[in-house]
Amino acid sequence: MWQEKIQVQPPYDFSLVLQKLGQQPLVCMDLNEQWIRVPMYIEREPVVVSVQSIGSRQEPCFLVSADQAKFKDEIIERIATIFQWNVPLKPIQEHFLQTELRDLFIRFEGMPLMLDVDLYFCLLKCIIHQQVNMTFAYRLTERFVKKFGMEKDGVWFYPQPETVASLHYDDVRALQFSAKKAEYIIDLSKMVAEGMLDLNELASQSDEEIMKRLLPIRGVGPWTVQNFLLFGLGRPNIFPKADLGLQKAMQRLLALEKKPTMEQMDAMSERWKPYLSYATFYLWRSIEGE
Repeated sequence: MWQEKIQVQPPYDFSLVLQKLGQQPLVCMDLNEQWIRVPMYIEREPVVVSVQSIGSRQEPCFLVSADQAKFKDEIIERIATIFQWNVPLKPIQEHFLQTELRDLFIRFEGMPLMLDVDLYFCLLKCIIHQQVNMTFAYRLTERFVKKFGMEKDGVWFYPQPETVASLHYDDVRALQFSAKKAEYIIDLSKMVAEGMLDLNELASQSDEEIMKRLLPIRGVGPWTVQNFLLFGLGRPNIFPKADLGLQKAMQRLLALEKKPTMEQMDAMSERWKPYLSYATFYLWRSIEGE
């Protein structure tokens, strides 16, 4: 097993990262010991990567380790992307300290956007989570991964697109998925498995180009694409203003009598650009558990 020590620009709070990820089922982590084991596929091989914090919010430092030495460089690059180690949070923090979100950014200082480990499963999760509450969304995801994925060294791996593409709709419906959602999941997986949709290719495209590419796909709406841009690609300026949770968080934080209108959200969010994704993420975090 190899091990690499990596330092990150402050502020960066790994405790906040683990607290967020710990809400999800199947995550292999220890909040007290400050480590997490991340599942990823590299050249179709399942790889378990261990990430442990050995620093602090103001002096962030991590140990990254795995068995496969041949993938070391790619593993480090992907882990840095997943945990957004290459995105300096200080200028983002300073930007929001000059806005009405000041208290929120003091509360969650050093919290990065955390990306999903894979673009395919990120998009799949976005579809699974559509129009259901978060508790049930997590339950559906857990059932799906345990039924069709695999476990290695105590870590659960999501199924590959070829596996999901080979399923029948009833296989997914049996897990309490709706008929339409089962169709969306399998049909999307077929597109990826057959090369009709190259998600990695989207990484080089603009938000608008990605929206145009994904929206024609059955089961993919604006909310789904926005979440994919946020948690798949880490785009910094995404603001899904139709999201009810975001509206609720803004109403509470800004002491509004009722949920803000689209026009009010547009006006307020102008001051938060070009970091709307962070405003969105922090606002969502502010009402979690309610």
